[in-house]
Amino acid sequence: MSFTVTPVSPTIGAEVGRINLREPLDEATTAELRRTLVNHRVLFFRDQDITPEQHLALARRFGELEVNPALPQHPNHPELVLLGGDSQARARENAYHTDTSWREQPSMGSILRCIECPAVGGDTIWVDMAEAYQQLPAAVKDRIAPLRAVHDIMPSLGGRMTPEQRVTLRAKFAPVEHPVVRTHPESGEKILYVGDGFVTHFANYSEVGKVRCGADLQLRDDLMSYLCRQATIPEYQVRLKWRPNTIAFWDNRSTQHYAVSDYFPQVRRMMRATIVGDRPV
Repeated sequence: MSFTVTPVSPTIGAEVGRINLREPLDEATTAELRRTLVNHRVLFFRDQDITPEQHLALARRFGELEVNPALPQHPNHPELVLLGGDSQARARENAYHTDTSWREQPSMGSILRCIECPAVGGDTIWVDMAEAYQQLPAAVKDRIAPLRAVHDIMPSLGGRMTPEQRVTLRAKFAPVEHPVVRTHPESGEKILYVGDGFVTHFANYSEVGKVRCGADLQLRDDLMSYLCRQATIPEYQVRLKWRPNTIAFWDNRSTQHYAVSDYFPQVRRMMRATIVGDRPV
């Protein structure tokens, strides 16, 4: 390989060294980085002082880029989302989620660069959702195999908008269904694909479970809560302490993440490019 890879937890995360992301990636390096991403779920790069244009060029090596309809954008580059609060308002990314699962084709991956961060606090947690699925009891795996879940942009991102903006957003983005257990298109692994950020309910629980009375619906809600809680198990997690010019590149198909909001009124400013993915199966 043209770079070094140092795992930072037993199940998820690796630090990539001896690479300069200011320079364009050649085909071989891009392919090797992609394989490393699939294997380790999230990659960390330190001391990468790149421009917005270099950020976009890096992300485009891995696919087409999304434009987010609900988050602030770079004034010259709509593909770059600006994240973080300021000294007057807290950031609100602190929920376990996978980026843009509310799309019919959710994102393949995200590349996030730290512009400014507090000396203490503001870490981000990533979760290995393939490991979360693997460790489920066999009976639970059997139970959830046929289930589908509804993913919706509105409960999370709609809250940032006026009523008129929400009407416009809903007209463009209806709720979508994805399998509760998706298959990774490159590794073939089974992945638990539900989380608190955008999932609202099971689409077909009553049909699959042959529900006959209201009490069974409590079991439905308990199951969803149980599945979402898997992301909070520390053994499936890695945690990054940010420094300016640190970059994280993660696989949205196999991970969830949580931005720890413990630093207000200090400021954390981030810039993110998100890569278009495939329809989950």
